[in-house]
Amino acid sequence: MFDNRDAGLSTRFESAGVPNLMRAGLLYSLRLPVRVAYSLEDMARDAIGVMDALAIDRAHVLGVSMGGMIAQLMAARAPERVRSLGLIMTTSGARHLPGPTLQARAAMLSRPRGRDFDAQVAHAIGIWNVVGSPAYPPDPQALRTRVEQAIRRAYYPQGLARQLAAVIASGDRSALLDRIRAPTLVVHGRADPLVPAACGADLARKIGGARLEIIDGMGHDLPAPLAPRLAALVAEHCGRA
Repeated sequence: MFDNRDAGLSTRFESAGVPNLMRAGLLYSLRLPVRVAYSLEDMARDAIGVMDALAIDRAHVLGVSMGGMIAQLMAARAPERVRSLGLIMTTSGARHLPGPTLQARAAMLSRPRGRDFDAQVAHAIGIWNVVGSPAYPPDPQALRTRVEQAIRRAYYPQGLARQLAAVIASGDRSALLDRIRAPTLVVHGRADPLVPAACGADLARKIGGARLEIIDGMGHDLPAPLAPRLAALVAEHCGRA
């Protein structure tokens, strides 16, 4: 696992500035081009570049959320590099699919109430509590610890904004999905408020031979109680491939 560009400890694109996500969304809805600092195609090439640097010819590729969008592009553009494909809580970007709930959309576009560490932590916890799994609520202290560790390691909301702009600009990947030849597993939470379960079903229909697993009570996170089940699904899938 590696940090995508503009996240974690990877290269940051500060000179590109911070995009206006509401404007980007409006342009997309009007079918007008959205100018971005980089695209999901660039991020897919980054992942292939990591494989090149590690001398990995083919890999089992697993992508979660935006990572699943990047993984779709890897499998479609470089099918010879992808041994198997796992797509968790992600989407083809097709325009007819349902979008986030109003509460989830508002949470993603919200900002911390202050610039100090505690405000940043409270803001992140608030987002996870909105988009997370209603049947598997996190232990509050465990969630706080995880959020604090992530923020201390690399707090960079500007990069997240540019990544979300790249997601908006990527649009509909449906036409590329029939190029995917790798055995594909699609996993989605039935209670996902950010990327609704219909998006997972849509992906499974559009990728030949894909297997779909819808998990009741799961939202847009990877709750600890589901870790054994998710790990088993992925391990079995990779083993078959």
